[in-house]
Amino acid sequence: MSDVVPGSVGTSASFSLRLGQTIFSSASLLFMSLGVEFYSYTAFCYLVTIMGLVIPWSFTLAIVDGYSVLVKCPIRQPGILFVIVVGDWVLSILTLAAACSTASVVDLLLQTDGSYCPQKFCSRYQISAAMAFLTWFLSSASSLFNLWLLPSL
Repeated sequence: MSDVVPGSVGTSASFSLRLGQTIFSSASLLFMSLGVEFYSYTAFCYLVTIMGLVIPWSFTLAIVDGYSVLVKCPIRQPGILFVIVVGDWVLSILTLAAACSTASVVDLLLQTDGSYCPQKFCSRYQISAAMAFLTWFLSSASSLFNLWLLPSL
Protein backbone atom coordinates (compact mmCIF):
# COMPACT_ATOMS: atom_id res chain seq x y z
CA MET A 1 0.00 0.00 0.00
CA SER A 2 1.30 3.45 -0.88
CA ASP A 3 1.98 6.25 1.56
CA VAL A 4 -0.93 8.48 2.47
CA VAL A 5 -0.66 11.89 0.83
CA PRO A 6 -2.23 14.54 3.07
CA GLY A 7 -5.18 16.07 1.24
CA SER A 8 -5.72 13.14 -1.10
CA VAL A 9 -9.09 11.41 -1.38
CA GLY A 10 -10.10 9.52 1.73
CA THR A 11 -8.23 11.67 4.25
CA SER A 12 -9.52 14.12 6.83
CA ALA A 13 -7.62 16.94 5.07
CA SER A 14 -9.46 16.10 1.84
CA PHE A 15 -12.74 16.13 3.76
CA SER A 16 -11.91 19.63 5.01
CA LEU A 17 -10.99 20.82 1.51
CA ARG A 18 -14.22 19.40 0.05
CA LEU A 19 -16.31 20.90 2.82
CA GLY A 20 -14.68 24.28 2.20
CA GLN A 21 -15.35 23.99 -1.53
CA THR A 22 -19.00 23.21 -0.85
CA ILE A 23 -19.39 26.12 1.57
CA PHE A 24 -17.62 28.70 -0.61
CA SER A 25 -19.35 27.63 -3.83
CA SER A 26 -22.73 27.72 -2.05
CA ALA A 27 -21.93 31.19 -0.72
CA SER A 28 -20.89 32.35 -4.19
CA LEU A 29 -24.13 31.04 -5.66
CA LEU A 30 -26.16 32.59 -2.85
CA PHE A 31 -24.59 36.05 -3.18
CA MET A 32 -24.97 35.99 -6.96
CA SER A 33 -28.59 34.89 -6.74
CA LEU A 34 -29.49 37.61 -4.24
CA GLY A 35 -29.02 40.12 -7.04
CA VAL A 36 -32.12 39.80 -9.14
CA GLU A 37 -30.37 41.14 -12.24
CA PHE A 38 -27.51 38.65 -12.50
CA TYR A 39 -29.06 37.05 -15.60
CA SER A 40 -28.39 40.25 -17.56
CA TYR A 41 -24.68 39.36 -17.88
CA THR A 42 -23.33 36.19 -19.42
CA ALA A 43 -20.37 36.03 -17.03
CA PHE A 44 -22.73 36.00 -14.05
CA CYS A 45 -24.87 33.26 -15.59
CA TYR A 46 -21.69 31.28 -16.26
CA LEU A 47 -20.66 31.61 -12.60
CA VAL A 48 -24.08 30.42 -11.44
CA THR A 49 -23.86 27.41 -13.79
CA ILE A 50 -20.36 26.42 -12.68
CA MET A 51 -21.16 26.82 -8.98
CA GLY A 52 -24.23 24.67 -9.63
CA LEU A 53 -21.85 21.95 -10.87
CA VAL A 54 -19.22 22.38 -8.15
CA ILE A 55 -21.65 22.11 -5.22
CA PRO A 56 -22.87 18.54 -5.87
CA TRP A 57 -19.38 17.37 -6.96
CA SER A 58 -17.69 18.68 -3.82
CA PHE A 59 -20.50 17.61 -1.51
CA THR A 60 -20.51 14.07 -2.90
CA LEU A 61 -16.74 13.77 -2.54
CA ALA A 62 -16.96 15.21 1.00
CA ILE A 63 -19.38 12.40 1.86
CA VAL A 64 -17.00 9.85 0.30
CA ASP A 65 -14.07 11.34 2.24
CA GLY A 66 -16.04 11.36 5.48
CA TYR A 67 -17.02 7.73 5.00
CA SER A 68 -13.44 6.76 4.14
CA VAL A 69 -12.15 8.47 7.28
CA LEU A 70 -14.80 6.78 9.46
CA VAL A 71 -14.07 3.27 8.16
CA LYS A 72 -10.32 4.03 7.92
CA CYS A 73 -10.14 2.79 4.35
CA PRO A 74 -8.92 5.47 1.90
CA ILE A 75 -9.72 5.08 -1.80
CA ARG A 76 -6.71 3.74 -3.67
CA GLN A 77 -8.19 2.36 -6.90
CA PRO A 78 -6.38 4.00 -9.83
CA GLY A 79 -9.50 4.19 -12.04
CA ILE A 80 -11.62 5.95 -9.44
CA LEU A 81 -8.78 8.27 -8.48
CA PHE A 82 -8.19 9.14 -12.16
CA VAL A 83 -11.86 10.12 -12.60
CA ILE A 84 -11.66 12.28 -9.47
CA VAL A 85 -8.45 13.96 -10.67
CA VAL A 86 -9.90 14.71 -14.11
CA GLY A 87 -13.17 15.98 -12.60
CA ASP A 88 -11.26 18.18 -10.17
CA TRP A 89 -9.06 19.65 -12.89
CA VAL A 90 -11.98 20.37 -15.21
CA LEU A 91 -14.06 22.00 -12.48
CA SER A 92 -11.03 23.87 -11.15
CA ILE A 93 -10.33 25.42 -14.56
CA LEU A 94 -14.01 26.25 -15.11
CA THR A 95 -14.23 27.79 -11.62
CA LEU A 96 -11.19 29.97 -12.27
CA ALA A 97 -12.64 31.10 -15.58
CA ALA A 98 -16.00 31.91 -13.97
CA ALA A 99 -14.39 33.80 -11.08
CA CYS A 100 -12.13 35.82 -13.38
CA SER A 101 -14.91 36.70 -15.81
CA THR A 102 -17.24 37.72 -12.99
CA ALA A 103 -14.57 39.84 -11.32
CA SER A 104 -13.71 41.58 -14.59
CA VAL A 105 -17.35 42.35 -15.42
CA VAL A 106 -17.96 43.72 -11.92
CA ASP A 107 -14.83 45.88 -12.22
CA LEU A 108 -16.01 47.18 -15.59
CA LEU A 109 -19.48 47.92 -14.19
CA LEU A 110 -18.01 49.80 -11.24
CA GLN A 111 -15.77 51.91 -13.48
CA THR A 112 -18.78 53.17 -15.41
CA ASP A 113 -19.73 55.38 -12.43
CA GLY A 114 -22.26 52.84 -11.16
CA SER A 115 -24.77 53.69 -13.85
CA TYR A 116 -25.06 50.04 -14.90
CA CYS A 117 -24.73 48.46 -11.49
CA PRO A 118 -26.16 49.86 -8.26
CA GLN A 119 -23.69 49.62 -5.36
CA LYS A 120 -25.94 47.16 -3.53
CA PHE A 121 -25.78 44.67 -6.39
CA CYS A 122 -22.14 45.24 -7.32
CA SER A 123 -20.96 44.55 -3.78
CA ARG A 124 -22.87 41.26 -3.82
CA TYR A 125 -21.31 40.36 -7.16
CA GLN A 126 -17.84 41.18 -5.78
CA ILE A 127 -18.40 38.92 -2.77
CA SER A 128 -19.65 36.19 -5.09
CA ALA A 129 -16.50 36.46 -7.22
CA ALA A 130 -14.32 36.35 -4.08
CA MET A 131 -16.10 33.19 -2.89
CA ALA A 132 -15.57 31.67 -6.36
CA PHE A 133 -11.83 32.42 -6.14
CA LEU A 134 -11.71 30.72 -2.72
CA THR A 135 -13.55 27.73 -4.20
CA TRP A 136 -11.01 27.58 -7.01
CA PHE A 137 -8.09 27.72 -4.57
CA LEU A 138 -9.42 24.77 -2.55
CA SER A 139 -10.37 22.84 -5.68
CA SER A 140 -6.94 23.24 -7.24
CA ALA A 141 -5.34 22.14 -3.95
CA SER A 142 -7.49 18.99 -3.94
CA SER A 143 -6.63 18.20 -7.53
CA LEU A 144 -2.90 18.70 -6.93
CA PHE A 145 -2.89 16.41 -3.89
CA ASN A 146 -4.75 13.69 -5.79
CA LEU A 147 -2.53 14.12 -8.86
CA TRP A 148 0.49 13.70 -6.59
CA LEU A 149 -0.93 10.40 -5.30
CA LEU A 150 -1.95 9.00 -8.71
CA PRO A 151 1.52 7.91 -10.00
CA SER A 152 2.26 5.96 -6.79
CA LEU A 153 -0.67 3.64 -7.46
